[in-house]
Amino acid sequence: MRPVSIRQWSPWGLLLCLLCSSCLGSPSPTTAPEKRAGSQGLRFRLAGFPRKPFEGRVEIQRAGEWGTICDDDFTLQAAHVLCRELGFTEATGWTHSAKYGPGTGRIWLDNLSCSGTEQSVSECASRGWGNSDCTHDEDAGVICKDQRLPGFSDSNVIEVEQHLQVEEVRLRPAVGRGRRPLPVTEGLVEVRLPDGWSQVCDHGWSAQNSHVVCGMLGFPGEKRVNTAFYRLLAQRQQHSFGLHGVACVGTEAHLSLCSLEFYRANDTTRCPGGAPAVVSCVPGPLYAVSSDQKKQQQSKPQGETRVRLKGGAHPGEGRVEVLKASTWGTVCDRKWDLQAASVVCRELGFGSAREALSGARMGQGMGAIHLSEVQCSGQEPSLWKCRHKNITAEDCSHSQDAGVRCNLPYTGVETKIRLSGGRSPHEGRVEVQIGGLGPLRWGLICGDDWGTLEAMVVCRQLGLGYANHGLQETWYWDSGNTTEVVMSGVRCTGSELSLDQCAHHGTHVACKRTGTRFTAGVICSETASDLLLHSALVQETAYIEDRPLHMLYCAAEENCLARSARSANWPYGHRRLLRFSSQIHNLGRADFRPKAGRHSWVWHECHGHYHSMDIFTHYDILTPNGTKVAEGHKASFCLEDTECQEGELGFKRTPVSPVPPALPHTDMCQSLSDVSKRYECANFGEQGITVGCWDLYRHDIDCQWIDITDVKPGNYILQVVINPNFEVAESDFTNNAMKCNCKYDGHRIWVHNCHIGVWGRAAQRDQGGRKRPSFAHSLPPTLVLCPPTCLCISQPLSFSPPSPQWVCSPT
Repeated sequence: MRPVSIRQWSPWGLLLCLLCSSCLGSPSPTTAPEKRAGSQGLRFRLAGFPRKPFEGRVEIQRAGEWGTICDDDFTLQAAHVLCRELGFTEATGWTHSAKYGPGTGRIWLDNLSCSGTEQSVSECASRGWGNSDCTHDEDAGVICKDQRLPGFSDSNVIEVEQHLQVEEVRLRPAVGRGRRPLPVTEGLVEVRLPDGWSQVCDHGWSAQNSHVVCGMLGFPGEKRVNTAFYRLLAQRQQHSFGLHGVACVGTEAHLSLCSLEFYRANDTTRCPGGAPAVVSCVPGPLYAVSSDQKKQQQSKPQGETRVRLKGGAHPGEGRVEVLKASTWGTVCDRKWDLQAASVVCRELGFGSAREALSGARMGQGMGAIHLSEVQCSGQEPSLWKCRHKNITAEDCSHSQDAGVRCNLPYTGVETKIRLSGGRSPHEGRVEVQIGGLGPLRWGLICGDDWGTLEAMVVCRQLGLGYANHGLQETWYWDSGNTTEVVMSGVRCTGSELSLDQCAHHGTHVACKRTGTRFTAGVICSETASDLLLHSALVQETAYIEDRPLHMLYCAAEENCLARSARSANWPYGHRRLLRFSSQIHNLGRADFRPKAGRHSWVWHECHGHYHSMDIFTHYDILTPNGTKVAEGHKASFCLEDTECQEGELGFKRTPVSPVPPALPHTDMCQSLSDVSKRYECANFGEQGITVGCWDLYRHDIDCQWIDITDVKPGNYILQVVINPNFEVAESDFTNNAMKCNCKYDGHRIWVHNCHIGVWGRAAQRDQGGRKRPSFAHSLPPTLVLCPPTCLCISQPLSFSPPSPQWVCSPT
């Protein structure tokens, strides 16, 4: 063919040619979507196990060689880009530390940084193709939304060769029919294969295998089983074997990680001379059902708890915190993996770890970071027995706090309760299933005294996270066909796994307000706030002031003085006040907002501000046996962001008074990135505390005190409780109280050993002297900062360790 010269074309002819590509011999366009230029030469696949079709380890083929991606700096934005490369609409999550098993070959990408809008992963920033300092233990994975891009051509997406794998494990009771108590702790081991459920041949079955199976099912341990009985029973039953040759080390988090063999379809003889494998598991304390199981748990030596989970929306998940030198701190996520996470889960009475979380996925902690580079074999009884590095301030930040999600036993509690009439699955009128041995039926709950703690239990039981609101009236929601009220007097502490564990009236229903409009309802949320008081600041700023009565008219109007002030000789005389500062942090994953809207806030003319909460904090002086001798309360004069963290969450000192030169500098906050303020009270602004911010009530403002005029000299306890009536939902109410030891000699007061402790409805009931709530998060005695009106002196105290304390004496 003679070549065509463009110079021979007129301008109009050239334009026509460009619009019609057929004149140059180009193929006509097709309806298939065009392959993105950035993806040319790349192929993608999801690999690893155990996994579903829309999740797995990301593998990329480049230059004919398959490789993986390192999890360093990996984010959800990068997962979005990769899921679109794989033909899915978006990502719902991502994984790290080779959750789906380590890959092989090259590690193609490291420090991958995407904005989420890129058309191809090659457009994202990285260290360059093949340039990495990672190992395959750091392979990244993605969890995509199970929804395909319309018209996506998956010619560049290669699925891993399909191998048989164990997707799920269960225990099937060999004897007994009808309703059985859950969870099932003993039975035949069955695995779900692509063609259904099958038994496992017991040839070579070991205690290590049982340990792995129990861990998958949410149990921390296993016990010996009467195999002779089950073998005799097996002779009378038909079995379908699909798996044999299982050989676990005992530290695996999933049975698929063990060495095992599958029977082939043409195998006519299966498990000759054998029987189905049987396992008996030991439940943790939360899930002990029978009296024998409860006695077994009680007989175990109960040492001091040194590991806990915080910030999780569901049981068995949260940020890992460890106790060291009487102070709780977090764990850095460096080298954090399923082995270490499983040690934590089993130590707390759950099964093996379902997921090891990094990057503060369960929220950032506060204060110390105790451990880093934790490496466990998986057989340790406690995280403290694992190899670890003692951390220094510059090693890690709270943005790297480690977390876990543990395997839990199936209890079926979510089937005994439901929500109806709500606008979404996360809200509605609460309906419970009752019936016992008779026919099952659904009924409503009386709304009398229904509150946040009861709603917390309902949301937890349904797997819907935290309670946002507990509602006593639900007339605006359709009740449907369920109109009978079957439960009343429900009172929960907030820690129960189901409403069955809460106190209630039983079969006798007594409801003050009848009718379906006054039945209980809830609104659940996946996130919640979490308030924590800076206890060291209270200890450092406490002092006594004798304040003249003529300066206390506004305080008296807001009921901030003791009752005896009413009979005082106003305006002459004075009141003795214990003053201190309160710095309240929000460590949760949602802003702390007052329950009442701005339209219902109360204006106080004397102080010139609105109260968004009638009672935000309780201040009490207690005797050592818990009897209250003085009290104060703090309405939310103004909930606002005084300051925000400049990066990680940690205590940052806010100047409250001149600091004597002898006092050490104790700032513990390191800057990473700014958290912006959202709430400010000026000009009738919105009130609240943003995540990562704090509200400071200085010692020199009205009502920031306890009137101790009538208190006699002696040893006492100073107690401060935030959100005492549980008016606003939080993820954790147990850390809302702080206690300090006090010694008052009639002229001076010593405050020391301030610590955060357990709080809740049970602790409220125990204030009458029957029992004192336990406190475990203690701070060592620190120096007391004296205001300008006080003189600081030092002397040893007879009731504390023989170390000098700073005390305040009026000048």
